[in-house]
Amino acid sequence: MKRTPLFMTMAGAVSLAVASGIALAAQDKYTVKVPGGLAFSEFKGYESWQVVATSQNDKLAAVILANPVMIKAFQAGAPGNGKTFPDGSKMAKIHWTPKKNSYFPDTTIPGALHDVDFMVKSSKRFADSGGWGWAVFKYDAASETFSPGTTADQPPQGNDAKCGFSCHTTVKARDYVFTDYGKR
Repeated sequence: MKRTPLFMTMAGAVSLAVASGIALAAQDKYTVKVPGGLAFSEFKGYESWQVVATSQNDKLAAVILANPVMIKAFQAGAPGNGKTFPDGSKMAKIHWTPKKNSYFPDTTIPGALHDVDFMVKSSKRFADSGGWGWAVFKYDAASETFSPGTTADQPPQGNDAKCGFSCHTTVKARDYVFTDYGKR
């Protein structure tokens, strides 16, 4: 019977531990939180929510998604009918840097992921910001990680759940929601 020298066994164990550590070091996006604000984990499953609308400006392309609670309210006419969204309503806005479609050059498609924005309605939790809480999570492609938006970003993001409140006050009469539900 051939024996494996102890140093080879230890070297193999160290290699396995290092490889496992690297795999464990990859960020779980659901552990990221805005200091004093919303956690990414509050929106787990947002990737499969229904599309509300799309948007694009000269810098970014986006898709706006909503959870079933908010979709039901949109379908009932909110916010255009003067009704507010119920507590538990959630939206996600995924931004990408647009790129030309190589097969259909007159169109743009999502390129690199830029950030993910969230908003949630909770009248008691966010009573001082119209019943809504907001969060922005920037994406770093090099490290494949998310981090909370900061005051250095455009638009500036505060370090709490009210980071979107100042921008959204312009649509206070629409329950602080800019987006219309796209006709189907």
